[in-house]
Amino acid sequence: MPTFEVIVYNKDVRDHVRDNKKHPHYDEGWGDQRFFQVKADNMDHVRKIMTGRHPPQKGFVIVDITEMPEYQ
Repeated sequence: MPTFEVIVYNKDVRDHVRDNKKHPHYDEGWGDQRFFQVKADNMDHVRKIMTGRHPPQKGFVIVDITEMPEYQ
C-alpha cells in the first residue's frame, strides 16, 4: 500500500492567532502546516481518511497530498 504525505492546517486557529486570540479547542500550532504520513490505496482514500480525522467543518484545510516514492 502506498504512503502519502499530507499537509494540513486549521484555518480557524490561524485566524485566532492572527487576531491575538486563543482558539477554544486547538493549540496555536494548528495554525501552522503539519505534515502527516498516511498509508492508503489512492489519493481519494487519503482524503477520506484525513477528512475523517481532521474535518473541514472544524476548520481543517488539506494543503497538499503527495505520494511518497518507495525505496527498495
